[in-house]
Amino acid sequence: MDQRFKSVNTFLIAANIAVYLLQLSSRGAVNDHFALWPPQAEAYGYPSFQFWQLITYGFLHDTRSIAHLFFNMFALFMFGPEIERLFGSKRYAVYYFACVIGAALMHLIIVTTGNLLPAPVVGASGGVFGLLLAFGMAWPNRKLMLLFPPIPMPAWLFVTLYGILELYLGITQTVQGVAHFAHLGGMATGFVLIRYWRAQARPR
Repeated sequence: MDQRFKSVNTFLIAANIAVYLLQLSSRGAVNDHFALWPPQAEAYGYPSFQFWQLITYGFLHDTRSIAHLFFNMFALFMFGPEIERLFGSKRYAVYYFACVIGAALMHLIIVTTGNLLPAPVVGASGGVFGLLLAFGMAWPNRKLMLLFPPIPMPAWLFVTLYGILELYLGITQTVQGVAHFAHLGGMATGFVLIRYWRAQARPR
């Protein structure tokens, strides 16, 4: 069998698409149980937080627009294969899910300490931003192209500017309905994990 069809990255893309189709047919039931709900949500009459949501939210997407799914899967398709070859499939899976969980925890901390109104979070963006960070650290001088505007720049600069933009949007709440601090949580988790692995690999 072609190795591409046995990769963790291929499984992630297929699983996200399958879950999206399940969401479309469930009339919100999937989101009620598997989206990421903050601990205070139940007090407002929303579904309660459950520990498995720290992972399951990363396979759900906004069913009101297929663009949410498309751009996350496009990023997985573009960055995932090279990073999986670099890390190996087992470490790649650990890295991706650690970034998903780290993104969820960062979001919950911000929502809880900021006394914000509870809302469900869905999307693979936490893992995707972790992959983007890993790509920038592994190949800092590789040229990446922005979509709007189409400006080529080295990966390290692309990742840095993206992180700064997410921080700005998160602080100012310029774009409503987007969990910007979850994106930053995915990047931060990826950075810590990569630095830890690099330290472990150094000869003592």
